[in-house]
Amino acid sequence: MNIENVDYTTKIPNNVNLAEDRQVLRALESWHPGYIDWWKDMGPEGFQEALVYLRTAVSVDPKGWAKFDYVKMPDYRWGILLAPKEDGRTIPFGRHYGEPAWQDIPGEYRAMLRRLVVIQGDTEPASVEQQRHLGKTAPSLYDMRNVFQVNVEEGRHLWAMVYILQKYFGRDGREEAAELLQRRSGDADKPRMLGAFNEATPDWLSFHMFTFFTDRDGKMQLESLAQSGFDPLSRTCRFMLTEEAHHMFVGETGVGRTIQRTCEAMKAAGIEDPNDIEKIRDLGVIDLPTIQKKLNLHYSLSLDLFGSEVSTNAANTFSSGLKGRFQETKIQDDHQLEHSTYPVLKFVNGEIKRVDEPALTAINMRLRDDYTADCQKGIDRWNKIVEKTGVGFRLELPHVGFHRQIGEFKNAKITPDGKLIDDAAWSRDSSKWLPSKDDGDFIGSLMKQVVEPGKFASWIAPPRVGIDNKPGDFEYVKIAA
Repeated sequence: MNIENVDYTTKIPNNVNLAEDRQVLRALESWHPGYIDWWKDMGPEGFQEALVYLRTAVSVDPKGWAKFDYVKMPDYRWGILLAPKEDGRTIPFGRHYGEPAWQDIPGEYRAMLRRLVVIQGDTEPASVEQQRHLGKTAPSLYDMRNVFQVNVEEGRHLWAMVYILQKYFGRDGREEAAELLQRRSGDADKPRMLGAFNEATPDWLSFHMFTFFTDRDGKMQLESLAQSGFDPLSRTCRFMLTEEAHHMFVGETGVGRTIQRTCEAMKAAGIEDPNDIEKIRDLGVIDLPTIQKKLNLHYSLSLDLFGSEVSTNAANTFSSGLKGRFQETKIQDDHQLEHSTYPVLKFVNGEIKRVDEPALTAINMRLRDDYTADCQKGIDRWNKIVEKTGVGFRLELPHVGFHRQIGEFKNAKITPDGKLIDDAAWSRDSSKWLPSKDDGDFIGSLMKQVVEPGKFASWIAPPRVGIDNKPGDFEYVKIAA
């Protein structure tokens, strides 16, 4: 079978020869109805009958892996797609460094690997649940189509993790796959496993910040898992990264278009001071200080997803060869880290200090540093939009200790510029740095659905180029009557 082509002869499109793997095919087919029920209950509300111009994977060849066409979302062809197998691939890190990559899971690592797969799998349906109401306030058909594309691909990423569970973990895997459909984002009794995935996504600026910051965490985690010595997981994550790139594009350009529209409206109205918030809001756009507050919130929530800066769990998954570092094969070191150190920011006796820790236990810190550097590139591009319009304002990432719930800075009161303050000062000033209820109410007041092709809400600029190079007035979503 040509690994780059996708077999559509079964209910589940795949390039893993499911037609000959009857046991796994049956397990996935029995999981499928529950998945469709979940999608209809928790997927985009009110748009299950809409025809959406979506891309569907037809290959894993990077030169032509997707086709675009109208499809109703419940009919989308979710499938099992792995990147091509690399002949002779070896494990690129840990105590098994240089050994042939595993095609089956070593028994001693089953529990650890299952946990990694379940946590990654749990994030995928969670974000669909968080975003299910956004279609009702979409600022354009272009944006509506983008959130639906993100949703169906998060659904496919769930399938990717469920395949690993069903194929390699037997009854335990089937039980975990069923549980992935039982948890719900924000549910009091059965919440999703990670905090950021239980937060509400109440508006489109939140969605665009989420896809910029939180999907970028997803990219970092998938990149680390793509290094795995367990080859099927590595290949699964490598193809997921191809789809994940669009999600971050949606976030970065969505925030960028919001910034652009605000700056253009300020210039047209002759408003020079970006802090003249009421006048700017009267123009029907989102002021830059509020955009900075949303940035502060979503960046800090996403940092918590990396876990504790110093972690024996992260050390164990690295040493075992299950989860590497970001772009592991490009790092110039011994890839085993038994005698290396890495600088970690810590909260020591009421002071923020940089302390050298064993590099093995500082794996999470290194990945988070790589994440911050990647975020900064996007912030720089947003600032170029502001600069081009001549508005005097710069967006900045807050200090990594700001507004943290996990790790070294849990519950510490630290300002965005890294100053330690007491509880009273935090209570007095935190609304300057994080979105207030009034900020949320104002943003919510702008969230009006726009469904005329080529038209956009007042607060966001049109994109420079359409999806699939379509013209500006293309009907990306044909809403059911």
